[in-house]
Amino acid sequence: MSLKSEIALWDGKSAEDIRDVYIEHAHTRGFLSRLVRLATDPECEVGATWLVKHHLETTECKMTLSVAKAWYACANTLTHWEARLHMLQCTPRVPVPNACVKPIRGFLDTCLTEENKFVRAWAFTGYCELAKSHPRYRKLVDELLDDGEQHDPGASVRARIRQLRTQRR
Repeated sequence: MSLKSEIALWDGKSAEDIRDVYIEHAHTRGFLSRLVRLATDPECEVGATWLVKHHLETTECKMTLSVAKAWYACANTLTHWEARLHMLQCTPRVPVPNACVKPIRGFLDTCLTEENKFVRAWAFTGYCELAKSHPRYRKLVDELLDDGEQHDPGASVRARIRQLRTQRR
C-alpha cells in the first residue's frame, strides 16, 4: 500500500498504527519530501506532519534547504490544529530559511490566536526559534512573550512562556 493510502486510512488515534506506517516507509527514498507534499492534503495532513515530527525526533536527519522551504510553505495550508501543532513542534529542528520568514510569521501570528492552548503555547516556541535563525526578531519576540505572559488565558501557555524565557537566558 502507498504511503498516502496508509496515512489516509489511519484513524488519527493509534500511535502504534502510525508508527507502523513510519517503520514501513521511513527507509524509502525521498520519504521526507513525500511527507511534506502529503502535509498539504487535508486528508493526510495530521498523519504526515506527525511522521515528519517523529522522523526529525528519532533520527539525525536534517531537512535540505529545498525540503525546509516546502515544509514551511505548507504551514498556512494546514487546517487541523494537530497538524499545526506538529509543524510548530518541528521548529526547533528546522531553521526557518530566509525565503520563508514572511509566510511563517503569518502562520505563527495565526497560531497565537488559535483556540487550542497547545498550539498557542508552541507558537511562542516557533517565534523564539525564528529569532534564533533571524536575530532581527528578538525584540518582537520579547514583546510577544511579555504580552502572552500577561494576557493569555491559558495557564499552560503562560508556563510555556516562562520556560522559554528561562531557555533564552
